[in-house]
Amino acid sequence: MSFDQDRADRFANRLLQTMNEASVALMISIGHRTGLFDAFAELPSATSVQLAEKAGLNERYVREWLGAMTTGRIVDYDRETKTYSLPAEHSAFLTHKASPNNIAVFAQYIPLLGSVEDDIIQCFRQGGGVPYSRFSRFHEVMAEDSGQSAVHSIFDSILPLIPGITEKLQSGIDALDVGCGRGKIFLLLAAHFPKSRFTGMDLSQEVTSAAQAEANSLGLTNIRFIAKDLSRFDEEATADTYDFITTFDAIHDQANPKAVLRGICRSLRPDGVYMMQDIKASSEVGNNMDHPLGPFLYTVSCMHCMTVSLAQGGMGLGAVWGTELAQSMLRDAGFTRIDIHQLAHDIQNEYYVIQR
Repeated sequence: MSFDQDRADRFANRLLQTMNEASVALMISIGHRTGLFDAFAELPSATSVQLAEKAGLNERYVREWLGAMTTGRIVDYDRETKTYSLPAEHSAFLTHKASPNNIAVFAQYIPLLGSVEDDIIQCFRQGGGVPYSRFSRFHEVMAEDSGQSAVHSIFDSILPLIPGITEKLQSGIDALDVGCGRGKIFLLLAAHFPKSRFTGMDLSQEVTSAAQAEANSLGLTNIRFIAKDLSRFDEEATADTYDFITTFDAIHDQANPKAVLRGICRSLRPDGVYMMQDIKASSEVGNNMDHPLGPFLYTVSCMHCMTVSLAQGGMGLGAVWGTELAQSMLRDAGFTRIDIHQLAHDIQNEYYVIQR
């Protein structure tokens, strides 16, 4: 077998670059969580002392973080004045004000997934899965993620994909969000459409309780959150109950996604609409070679989406179940009309508008 030394050298260099970029991702997450990027964006340039004071952080740690950000080409450094600056072009993708383009939000998944590496390795050896309870910050990070992809665009981009839904919500209908997490989207809709009635369901008692507490604090009486295992939703769902049902990146996490889809179809009134946001990818790995988030999505799937389903004895569908399989499962669930839309600001998801 021949050995191509040039190819080997290129691959070795790529691995070194991968180590550097992985390290940069960790530091970007820290910069986001500590508010360093937001503080930096308000300073034309700064020493490590000035930036630490602005952000209210320890200078020694800020200085070392700046070293990683400088050598990682995220932050500029002036040798003469020994000051640092965050280019406006970089700030446009790293600060809270940059939302929905704040990529630093997604960097948080890297340390989050790393925290369960030992559990995942055990699953590689023995099978099974890692339960939701092992992901200490998942719902927090997912809420930020959803805040950029869905909450930010629910009125301007997502609802307009569904003809007449805004008018129906204004008049008053029954709506359900399956896998609602912290309920940010439905809390927003409930406040905006007081005549409609909203229900959020999620497996986690912790997040549904938090969502209900927020609804109560906002004085919203037209919304409720229920902790529910949906693995038998097809049998337990009440027929013809809801006019509008949504799932936001939730179906592929389910223990029994087929049962959930059948339950949604059963729960939907004859003229109702189901809107499913889910991962934009192909079911065939070969078709995802040029996907801008390919390695990231498969990694998130392996270390979260797939494994939490397997932990419940589920199907382990995975995040990259793909458009082809999604359409097939929707038809098997009883849906006949499936329209798929893409939004310019969202490179990660597709938006399915579905009817019985």
